[in-house]
Amino acid sequence: MARDYVGRKPAGNKRHSKKPTPPKRGFPVAAIVVLVVAIAAFVTVLWKINHSAKQPAPLPKAVVPKTAKPVTLKPLPKQPKAPDYITELENKQVTVKVPEQKKSTHQYQLQCASFRNREDAERFKAKVAFTGLSSQVKRSEGKSGVWFRVMLGPYPNRRAGDSDRHLLQRNGINGCQMWYWNNN
Repeated sequence: MARDYVGRKPAGNKRHSKKPTPPKRGFPVAAIVVLVVAIAAFVTVLWKINHSAKQPAPLPKAVVPKTAKPVTLKPLPKQPKAPDYITELENKQVTVKVPEQKKSTHQYQLQCASFRNREDAERFKAKVAFTGLSSQVKRSEGKSGVWFRVMLGPYPNRRAGDSDRHLLQRNGINGCQMWYWNNN
């Protein structure tokens, strides 16, 4: 037999049997009286502050000793005539000695990658070519064997090489190193 527990009223539990009714509130007379008294006190304090303010006392006069001698002022010197800079600068000639710069015997190159086989180096060279720069694959032999290096340059100075290195970095090719050597 099925029982209906949803519609059933609990038996013997007075707490659930009847909901308490909220107390009836009357007109808050006491709160209004306190508010009116506070406003009246505030207005009274402001009125007393306004009417009790006195005029400021006059400042005392400066006392000058009677033994002071009269001071005579010297006349100001005449104002000098301002020079005419425009005509002076138009007629002025400046000579500068520039020493001749020696050509540097150093040359700079960028090495961007090195590979064991030439095909990988050529593939990386094509990636560099997409940035608009030309590079070479140079074969070098050392103690560890044969390497194929992807090199850019030579550059006359370090700044020109750094400019290309930054262009490569903006295109996602990182790790390029600047190398220099002496041609003597």
